[in-house]
Amino acid sequence: MFVAIAILTGFKKEIREKVSGFSGHIQVTRFSENSTFEPRPVERNQPFYEELKHHKDIRHIQVFGAKAGIIKTKDQIQGIVLKGIGPDFNWEFFRDKMKEGKIFSVTDTGRCDSVIISEKTARTLNLHVNDDLRMYFIAGDQTLGRKFRISGIFDTGLEEFDKLYVFGDIHHIRKLNNWSPDQVGGFEVTLHNFDDMDRMGRLIYQQIGFSLDATTIRQLYPQIFDWLDLQDINVLIILILIFLVSATTIISTLLILILERTRMIGILKALGMRNSGIRKVFLYNAFYIIGWGMFLGNLMAFTLCLVQKHFGLVKLSEESYYVPVIPIHLNVWNILLLNGGILLACYLVFIIPSMIISRIAPVRAIRFS
Repeated sequence: MFVAIAILTGFKKEIREKVSGFSGHIQVTRFSENSTFEPRPVERNQPFYEELKHHKDIRHIQVFGAKAGIIKTKDQIQGIVLKGIGPDFNWEFFRDKMKEGKIFSVTDTGRCDSVIISEKTARTLNLHVNDDLRMYFIAGDQTLGRKFRISGIFDTGLEEFDKLYVFGDIHHIRKLNNWSPDQVGGFEVTLHNFDDMDRMGRLIYQQIGFSLDATTIRQLYPQIFDWLDLQDINVLIILILIFLVSATTIISTLLILILERTRMIGILKALGMRNSGIRKVFLYNAFYIIGWGMFLGNLMAFTLCLVQKHFGLVKLSEESYYVPVIPIHLNVWNILLLNGGILLACYLVFIIPSMIISRIAPVRAIRFS
């Protein structure tokens, strides 16, 4: 149970961080009737910006823009989305995802022609760091070409995101869409705690005005989070099966203890000991056995989790599971709640066989051998 919960929480945490690394936890954009990769422009200087920037639950807020286009090489083409970033972009997520090259810097004064692409895109199109990259975009009834230089290649493990996005300077998005220097595609809000996302999404929606919309990544990518929710059901089924097997073993063990001590129970009853007192003796004995079992089980599970966390011995298919190894997340409260729940469940299970004690007659028990 310990290992199952550690894997589930680690898996969900890893996927959430990867998805939020691309889009933040909440996106603020202009209302649109259609789902599109090209948000309508909004003014950067918004009255809510400073308030959100200093909100205690918000870690970071940054501007972005996006433009759908095509990468063309000598013999290959691939559809992509050029995601424009500004000087306030937080590179923390991508720093340890870089496979080659380096990230680039963006300023308000000049335009940067550097971009970073994913390893999958680079491999498909046979591109390398410092290669020139040509992209073509549709602007109105015109086809516009732009030349970039690849400064770095990243790999996050989220294949559908890696194949889709190329990161570049937001100045290019403004130029392609004829936006003013103060216009952006929207704002990405990153929170300190993922569990606050739905609450903060509602709060931000109330503060940004009627012309803008606040969308959480759960709403943007429901297929990913629905898939994660299915993992909860799988783990719940595993925990129930483990508990049923354990409960059967516990009941059998306590029944054996009672049957082996039937004569002792008869003598104690003959001496005037109450049924409740005799049950407590067996319950204490059972809890002693369970306590040692839980201690050794926790120790073994904790050791296995630490080994997997630091060495990643058990691998996964990154294309199928979005992570290269089984992720582990150890949470003290989860461990305490799990152990507390097991103790409570064991106590309830112990009551069933211990009731047999009240049915044992002293005379027959003393004669029992």
